Amino acid sequence: MHTKPFSQACENNKAVILAHLQRLFKKTHSVLEIGSGTGQHAVFFTQALAHIRWQTSDRKINHAGINAWIDEQPQANLIRPIELDVLTSDWPKPVDAIYSANTAHIMPWQAVQAMFDGVSRSLAHKGLFVLYGPFNYHGQFSSPSNARFDEHLRTNNAEQGIRHHEDICALAIQVGLTLIEDNAMPANNQLLVFTREASCG
Repeated sequence: MHTKPFSQACENNKAVILAHLQRLFKKTHSVLEIGSGTGQHAVFFTQALAHIRWQTSDRKINHAGINAWIDEQPQANLIRPIELDVLTSDWPKPVDAIYSANTAHIMPWQAVQAMFDGVSRSLAHKGLFVLYGPFNYHGQFSSPSNARFDEHLRTNNAEQGIRHHEDICALAIQVGLTLIEDNAMPANNQLLVFTREASCG
């Protein structure tokens, strides 16, 4: 049996994120989660969002940990992870919504661009893309702790780092997504909500 991975950040933010998802996903039937990580969010959200088929995904290396969480708390609407590398994988489509937490600052910028391109191809008409994490505004960190976090990320990997809100929105526009909500969250994070207005190609 694989030891379950655990993220304290996921534990801390899951309830406040769920409160928004319950509002945003009232009429949503299928969600693709990009970068399911430990699997904690997927297990917690699907318990409260029983009407949604929640597809977990990640790189293969993280599947055992996600499956360990699912094995302990299996649910009919929680689907075991598919392999998804935003740079190389085929994406499932169409889906009503896509959710991703704490990925944009971990991925290289090229991968962030690929993620937005994949989202635009996979989302159904008027589908939602919900992106959670820290972002800079007007070129400035939103807090001293985010500045320290960014320095830590870039010290470990020069391709990582907190992304600029303006760059993220520019990416969205390029692929036909429109920012409709920017929600302030605890611990200097944001919950960005985009929608796809055009039919997927």
